[in-house]
Amino acid sequence: MDPIVIPTRGFSSKAAASLQSDTRFTEIAKGLAGRDLCSIADFSAEELAAVLELAHAVKEQPEEFRHALDAKQMVLFFEKASLRTRLTFESAINTTGGNAIFVDQTKEPLGQRESIPDVARNIERWMSVIVLRTFSHETITEMAANAKIPVINALSDLEHPCQAVADFMTLEERFGSVAGLKFTYVGDGNNVCHSLMLAAALLGVHMTIATPKGFEPSLEIIHKAIELAEQTGGTITLTHDATKAATGADAIYTDVCTSMGQEAEATKRAPIFKPYQVNEDLMSKATDSAVFMHCLPAHRGQEVTDAVLDSEQSVVFDQAENRMHAQKAITLMLLGGAKRLPKNKVRR
Repeated sequence: MDPIVIPTRGFSSKAAASLQSDTRFTEIAKGLAGRDLCSIADFSAEELAAVLELAHAVKEQPEEFRHALDAKQMVLFFEKASLRTRLTFESAINTTGGNAIFVDQTKEPLGQRESIPDVARNIERWMSVIVLRTFSHETITEMAANAKIPVINALSDLEHPCQAVADFMTLEERFGSVAGLKFTYVGDGNNVCHSLMLAAALLGVHMTIATPKGFEPSLEIIHKAIELAEQTGGTITLTHDATKAATGADAIYTDVCTSMGQEAEATKRAPIFKPYQVNEDLMSKATDSAVFMHCLPAHRGQEVTDAVLDSEQSVVFDQAENRMHAQKAITLMLLGGAKRLPKNKVRR
């Protein structure tokens, strides 16, 4: 398949520019209070810029937010295994004055013992925010539709929005503004890819996605990303050629070829994805200052080599750290704990 490049209308100004006013940040924060985060597209470009600005602030000055969520209660329902997502959410709420309660749903999916609407109507009486890590994305949207408190998608089969926020926070730390950045994703067009596409479109990034035939991103997500990119000056490029996608990239991102719940397909997928492995040769096609990214856990020797994962170009553990700061910012916004940015915050 030849590359498909979706042109945009050339709007190049950064959404974050409008945040120069503390009053404007406060207005955005008020607008996000009480909202859900089911998809990264639930944020506008300006709202995502504000969340990123807050994420940098909580990382630089955590003491400013020690009591921002005093007595707030977070419940985490996880149908899938987790290391980074669970610990970073718990750390995020605990270090802002609140408390986290974890409920293991790996043996019994939500909605099986009791209907999701009934679960939602109970939880909203006790808790301040619901964090869900599920198989079905509909579980998250149904919970959000029935709960009067914020619901956060901590991963579903369709999206992983919190990961995307942390990833672009990491890129901002490395490059400053990400508007106009050449960002390449190589591998399966999965939930992580979907959220990265939507975030890239909101932030005016030039994103290229290289997948094997039959493993392209969701057509619905592609269309949504195009719609968003048309407003920000970003572009979305789809191809099956990993080498072309990597050429001139500022960042190369990959993920596992077999996601949770697809383990039975691992043997079948391995030869299909072998040409999409991120190795030293593929990284050499990127710019000299390019970074390598992965949401982890990584299957070393499969989608990425040890040489790349452990190289100086790799920012995978920066991404992992920033999950905590990004999720802290998201939680603060949705629970009304972000009244303003710290006065001595140094803007990027």
